[in-house]
Amino acid sequence: MPNIKSQMERVVLSKKETLHNKAIKSNLKTVVKKADAAIAENAADKDAAVKVAVSAIAKAQSKGVLHKNTAARKISRMAKRANKANA
Repeated sequence: MPNIKSQMERVVLSKKETLHNKAIKSNLKTVVKKADAAIAENAADKDAAVKVAVSAIAKAQSKGVLHKNTAARKISRMAKRANKANA
């Protein structure tokens, strides 16, 4: 444990931020899995699922949980899979 007061506060804040980021990432993984499953089985609601997933990825990027290039790559790959399934 740190001895300096500011570092003690940073430990608490770091734990709080970690939990927040973990919650966002967990939700993101769930939404992306649902979208991938909808694309794979060519479900009727796949466009809606992809839209929700893209929105979640963009939101995670804006919150600083994902790097902008990572978010762009994930969105691009999902769009490519969805377009391939539509064709």
